[in-house]
Amino acid sequence: MKSGIRLNIPGFGHLHIEAICSDYTGTLCLRGELIDGVSARLRRLAELVDIHVVTSDTRKTARKQLADLPVTLHDEIASDAHDAFKRDYIAGLGIGLDHIAVFGNGRNDRLWLAVVRDAGGLAIAVDVGEGCAVEAMTSASVFVAGIANALDLLLDPKGLIGTLRTK
Repeated sequence: MKSGIRLNIPGFGHLHIEAICSDYTGTLCLRGELIDGVSARLRRLAELVDIHVVTSDTRKTARKQLADLPVTLHDEIASDAHDAFKRDYIAGLGIGLDHIAVFGNGRNDRLWLAVVRDAGGLAIAVDVGEGCAVEAMTSASVFVAGIANALDLLLDPKGLIGTLRTK
């Protein structure tokens, strides 16, 4: 059993993150290529939590780019409603939504960002250079420029405390 990531953010609440769920296209990668430094961060985080990547994989590169990483990849979305599929995927993980950190940048990430945020989990909207949909940003707990910076918030949570605290 992995230890998870525990945070106490004054005024925001106590978090015990047990899983990370992330989009791939425009979140972990730029133009189909995994962003430098992401592999090392995902390996470190995988020692603490389970990692799921759920993606429509616009450029069809996720399987190859993530092949040697300790992540569960779901890149075969059968529905045209990718946003609802992602939301339903995290609901089916068997852990409370308040124990999930979710990352995304697209309009089709807005539902899983919102449902995790509203349940008391951690919803992070990210821009890596391909843009971030306004709906994703307004559905998140925090917006971060760069996935390395976003993942670092879980590896060194004091920055997250400074960002989200109200007390």
